[in-house]
Amino acid sequence: MKNCRLGFAGGVVAAVVALLCAPAAFAGTYDLVIGEITLDASGTMRPALAVNGSVPAPTLRFFEGEKLTINVTNTLEVDSSIHWHGLIVPFTMDGVPGISFDGIGPGTTHTYRFPAQQSGTYWYHSHSGLQEQAGLYGAIIIDPREPEPYRYDREYVVVLSDWHDSPPEKILANLVRQPDYYNQQRRTLVTFFGEVEEKGFRAALADRLAWGEMRMTPTDIADVSGYTFLVNGKSPAQNWTGLFEPGERVRLRFINAAAMTFFDVRIPGLRMTVVQADGNNVQPVVVDEFRIAVAETYDVIVEPEEDRAYTLFAESMARTGFARGTLAPQEGLEAAVPTTRDPPLLTMADMGHGEMDHGQMDHSEMHHGEMDHAQMDHSEMNHDDMTEMEHHEMSHGNDEAGDPFYAPGSGLVPRAADGGRFLSYADLRAREPRYPLRPADREIEIRLTGNMERYFWSINKQIYPKAEPIRLRLGERVRFKFVNETMMTHPMHLHGMWTILDVGAGQWNPAKHTVSIAPATTVYADIEADAPGRWAFHCHLMYHMATGMFREVVVEEDPEIALGD
Repeated sequence: MKNCRLGFAGGVVAAVVALLCAPAAFAGTYDLVIGEITLDASGTMRPALAVNGSVPAPTLRFFEGEKLTINVTNTLEVDSSIHWHGLIVPFTMDGVPGISFDGIGPGTTHTYRFPAQQSGTYWYHSHSGLQEQAGLYGAIIIDPREPEPYRYDREYVVVLSDWHDSPPEKILANLVRQPDYYNQQRRTLVTFFGEVEEKGFRAALADRLAWGEMRMTPTDIADVSGYTFLVNGKSPAQNWTGLFEPGERVRLRFINAAAMTFFDVRIPGLRMTVVQADGNNVQPVVVDEFRIAVAETYDVIVEPEEDRAYTLFAESMARTGFARGTLAPQEGLEAAVPTTRDPPLLTMADMGHGEMDHGQMDHSEMHHGEMDHAQMDHSEMNHDDMTEMEHHEMSHGNDEAGDPFYAPGSGLVPRAADGGRFLSYADLRAREPRYPLRPADREIEIRLTGNMERYFWSINKQIYPKAEPIRLRLGERVRFKFVNETMMTHPMHLHGMWTILDVGAGQWNPAKHTVSIAPATTVYADIEADAPGRWAFHCHLMYHMATGMFREVVVEEDPEIALGD
């Protein structure tokens, strides 16, 4: 095997080396060992799961067209697995126990063989139990055959993740027993007096009663708190640092490998040019901040001109903490760390109610997270009209109407610090079309449902594994209509095939492997069913997936078409 591997730095050199030492039939063999270590991520040594003794797992760097052989040895006492997130592979190599293979048994080695059919920034993680939360995740970089359409001088992989000192099994048990167990931002009598001062007594009381009748709270942004947020395995105090020379163009490959956390990312003093989303080149967009959902990747280029340090600041969407790193011209330099912003509050718009009069609503049939839509009269909500407007009258960037992929009036609409520009899905345009533009052969509605109070999550009110598979015909184009009927944001990931997100750009709609669906919104995406086999389809919030928001998708020549609801 040729020794053509580079670390985090390399930039243009990486592309040159890739072209020089990667003939079309180049084959590489890699050995990964899954095992237990102790890790100091929060100031206390705790047991963790690692690959080759590392959290995150080692960055794997391949060449487009390379024929890969990856031997994975499991030294744990339980089954494990590796899934190649976003990679287009034969379904038997996808790494999902119970769907594409049996898993990797204790003390055994499993060999994955597949070609690297693409280029870009991706990642890998366990798909067994809750092992991903315990540290079993890492980055994948695939260098392209052809030079990339943007210039940079050096690069860094930036893996964002969330670490909890409690074992993931205990976290899930706590959520099932008491869903608000980790909600440390619950409203209290003290905060009520603040609301009275802001809104007046009657309005504050009416708001409290409305949420109380629904057995909900507007602070339910995240299921779990108490996380330490990491950059490349380092806590804010440990301060991961990437070096640069002033005037260089630095490529940052962001990967959200968290189990449950959405991050809002900014680098005060530097604007970021987004050049890639989920491994696919996009037309460059200059922004001050972007939200990265669980499992997404974004590549950005920054140009630090000054001879000083810059803080890389990744704030949790729920404002429960932040991951922090530093870009600096030399080791040991630091920059000011921004103050965490006030936590957002859900609004009735996030529940799909818009500005409806609370007094006219019957909350008695609603459940925390699910709202029992079968009991509601949607005719008064103009939901479809609203979503059509969102999808056909999109503007680039953020205007007074907010992000078109969030319900109008939503408490979760992204807002950049200091009035800057926040990336929206509506900003994304493919650099080159992934597929020829054509109408979908049919539409499937994917309703994201669940019940926070009883802590289960589902698709079309069916919980995996009880639900029938979604069956697709090989070669058809299917339009997924995602309807989020819950108060949580769900990053939906379809294995094995690209999801073409409808941003109203026709053939320039971007191809993604993960699509984030905000509360009370409807989002459309097209699927080219070009990969025969059995595939996983699920919310990438780990505890949502573990409690039922998961389906199997079967792609075959001439199936009996059935959604299974």
